[in-house]
Amino acid sequence: MNTRRTITIGANTSQPLTVKRLGYGTMRLPGAEVWGEPENREEALSILRATLENGINFLDTADYYGDDVTNRLIAEALYPYQKDLVICTKVGATRGADKSWRVYDKPENLRTSIENNLKTLKIEQIPLVHFRVMPETDTPFKESLSTMFEMQKEGKILHVGVSNVTPEELETALSMGNVASVENAFGYGQRSSFSVYGQQVRGMQEVMDICIENNIPMIPFFSLQNSLPKNENKIAEIAKKYNATPAQINLAWLLHYHELILPIPGTSKLAHFNENIKALDIQLSEEDMAFLG
Repeated sequence: MNTRRTITIGANTSQPLTVKRLGYGTMRLPGAEVWGEPENREEALSILRATLENGINFLDTADYYGDDVTNRLIAEALYPYQKDLVICTKVGATRGADKSWRVYDKPENLRTSIENNLKTLKIEQIPLVHFRVMPETDTPFKESLSTMFEMQKEGKILHVGVSNVTPEELETALSMGNVASVENAFGYGQRSSFSVYGQQVRGMQEVMDICIENNIPMIPFFSLQNSLPKNENKIAEIAKKYNATPAQINLAWLLHYHELILPIPGTSKLAHFNENIKALDIQLSEEDMAFLG
């Protein structure tokens, strides 16, 4: 059961972006609670350099990781950027001095975030930006997303995506413009509901189905966080078969589940990074996938 090695974002646009089907999520690079400088700065920089050395050309970040820590690390490690590197960021949230996660999704907030990302990443246009829906917002979804499409027309954003959306929000987004990608919680152990930022997210499988129906790449976040602690016996059995780790099989499952999935496993350890990228070489059979369910 072979899987495609690349995926295209914005396939139906005039400027599609083709990347390797395993990206890297930078959320784990800052210190504890996604705040402050890395525990090991040199290792963090080494991981970022290792992405390109291993052919990975998709990085997921946000200016509220740190704050601004991951963006600054990316620029320090990789600028000037190679031409095929796609940096994806998120807006819609910010951090308080108490390390809290706060809504930041009014039009003026989103513009401030985009300008900050452009500055800290040292780029003139962001290849892909996800509007992240936060709980307890009082800003209408359409109002926030309209601002994203406006900034796209202004040339500050190449492709617009959405994150942490319900099936209904994704359908609304599709009615408003071209949605290049969706970044939602999805994984072997999390296909029904998931708690993020104190919000219970449901409809995860339905969102995935809408992505498949509309040929939209799904970029799953936290795909290992909720799956691995369950110590799933079936995953362990397949891991033994391939002499692999449970994390590798969870990633392989995502890669085989559908060709529109672009996993972005994150880690602050170079050894774990090297382990994760080996998931690309695990070829699960149709029988394996049926067994895993």
